[in-house]
Amino acid sequence: MYDSVRDELRATLDEIRDAGLFKPERVIATPQSATVSVASGEVLNFCANNYLGLADHPEVVAAAKEALDRWGYGMASVRFICGTQDVHKELERRLSAFLGQEDTILYSSCFDANGGVFETLLGPEDAVISDALNHASIIDGIRLSKARRHRYANRDLADLEQQLKDTQDARRRLIVTDGVFSMDGYVAPLREICDLADRYDAMVMVDDSHAVGFVGPEGRGTPELHGVMDRVDIITGTLGKALGGASGGYVAARAEIVALLRQRSRPYLFSNSLAPVIAAASLKVLDLLESAGDLRERLDANTKLFRTRMAEEGFEILPGDHPIAPVMIGDAAEAARMAELLLERGVYVIGFSYPVVPMGQARIRVQLSAAHSTQDVERAVAAFTDARATMAG
Repeated sequence: MYDSVRDELRATLDEIRDAGLFKPERVIATPQSATVSVASGEVLNFCANNYLGLADHPEVVAAAKEALDRWGYGMASVRFICGTQDVHKELERRLSAFLGQEDTILYSSCFDANGGVFETLLGPEDAVISDALNHASIIDGIRLSKARRHRYANRDLADLEQQLKDTQDARRRLIVTDGVFSMDGYVAPLREICDLADRYDAMVMVDDSHAVGFVGPEGRGTPELHGVMDRVDIITGTLGKALGGASGGYVAARAEIVALLRQRSRPYLFSNSLAPVIAAASLKVLDLLESAGDLRERLDANTKLFRTRMAEEGFEILPGDHPIAPVMIGDAAEAARMAELLLERGVYVIGFSYPVVPMGQARIRVQLSAAHSTQDVERAVAAFTDARATMAG
C-alpha cells in the first residue's frame, strides 16, 4: 500500500519545491543569540523571537542549571496525577500578578493553550468571533469546539460589530484576536474591541505571544499598552519568545475560567507537565523583567533604526513600530532567493510564503532584538541592499 502513497507524497513535495515554497531547516550549532553559527559559519540572527535577548542570558542559564539539581529533569506525568511541583504553582502565581489576571494555568505550548480554551468554554449554543489573521493555533482550537464560528476582517471594527449584531442570539460570545499579528507586526485595537464587547455583552480573548515582556510601559503586553488590562477576560501566551525562549504556554484569565480549564481542558489533562527547569528559568525571567527597561529601550531603538534605514534604501516594509519588520518581496521564489543571498552575506533571515502568508505576499520577516547592536542593524541593512543589487543584476 505505501508504495503508491510514497509516490503521491514525493510528487507533492516536488510541487512544493518547484513553487519555491519548500522550507528547509537550518541547523544552529550554538546557543540562541544575536549571533549564531550555522553550516556556512557565524551569522547575525535576525529571525528569532528572542526579543529581549534572554535566551542565553547568564542568569537565566544559571537558574536553569540550579533547577535541574533541585527539581530534576521532568515530571513523567500530567499535572493532576503527580505532575505538579511548587515551581509550577509559583510560576502561575507570578504570571497572574504580572498580567493582572486572577489565575493562570500552564500548558506545554501556547499552541496547546489555544487548543484547550474554546472546546472547554463554548458549546453549540455559543459563538466565537475571530480576527481573520489570527494564529493557526487559534484557528485549530476553534475547529475543535462546537461553537458557531464567525470571522471579521483584520482589525476591522465595523465588521466585528456586524458579527456581534449577527450573533446576539448566542448564549456566550467570545471575541478572539492576536495582540500582535506575527506575520505583519500589526497591533490589535484592543480598547475599541473591548468597547464593542461591553456594548454587545461579549468576552474578549487575546493571544499576546508577540507582546508580553516588551510591549507596554512595563512589558505587560497589548492590554497594558491600550489600558485595558482589567477588561480582557482571557490572555494566552508563550514562554518561548520574549520570556526566555524555551517552550511552554499559559492561559491567564478570570478565576472561574482557569478552574474549569483545569478540569476539562484536554491539552492540559493529557499532556505532561511543563519541565520544571523551564518553570524555574521563567521565574528568573520575570525577575529580570522588573528591571528590563533598558532592554525594552534598546529593542525599540533597534526597531526604529532598522525600519528607518530600510525605508531610506527604498525597501517596502510594512508600517508600524513593532520589532517584527516584514520586508515585502511578493514572489515566493524571490523571497527564498533573497534569504539565501542574505545568509551568504552573514545575515540569517527566513523567507515567508504561502501558506504561511497569502499568495503573492511573500516576505522576509526581520525580527529585531535587544541583543543586536547598532552595528548589527546597519550590517543587516547593507546586506539587504547588496543582495537586492545581486538579484537585479
